[in-house]
Amino acid sequence: MADENKLSAGKRTSFGKGAARKLRAAGHIPAVIYGHGGEPQHVTLPAHETALLLRQSNVLLTLDIEGTKELVLVKDVQKDPVRQIIEHVDLIVVRKGEKVTVDISVHVEGDSFPGTIVVVDHSTLTVEAEATHIPTSLTVSVEGLTDGTQIHAGDVELPKGTSLVTDASALVLAITTPAGSSADDAAVEALAAASSAASTAAAEAAAAE
Repeated sequence: MADENKLSAGKRTSFGKGAARKLRAAGHIPAVIYGHGGEPQHVTLPAHETALLLRQSNVLLTLDIEGTKELVLVKDVQKDPVRQIIEHVDLIVVRKGEKVTVDISVHVEGDSFPGTIVVVDHSTLTVEAEATHIPTSLTVSVEGLTDGTQIHAGDVELPKGTSLVTDASALVLAITTPAGSSADDAAVEALAAASSAASTAAAEAAAAE
């Protein structure tokens, strides 16, 4: 995956808000690389290409920093709250085979038992995985699950080589029946019964005539 996510980066020598604004105006994003005991590296990334890659979470990138290759994981992305333009990116150095701790989104699939709803308590789970084999998401099926069913973090199937960091007892989702549903159903059934009785009485009256 990282081989497909290649970016050319430049070394950053000017700092401060003014310098950062100039970089962004020129189509670049300021970024900092941390990790493995080295001094933080201040670099610039191409804005358009970076924005496309950062549409996915936990992106692994191969940076070419003026001829030096560096494998990095995206840890934090800072955006303008109004324009949603990327203003800064934090990266950490990783090595192939090294394990990292990341948050993975939970994808719910299927339909629970008719009349019930799915209440999600944890939309992400923290796991430990190899930096080059980070799962894109964790799938939880609710197909046919009935009212009262609960799925906890320890119940979620993880890919091989991935281990759970979130407490196994943490509630991921629960199946429940919305309040008032039973009463509503009873009212509908009573109305249907009354309508049926009225229709029967009308038919008998018509026959008697």
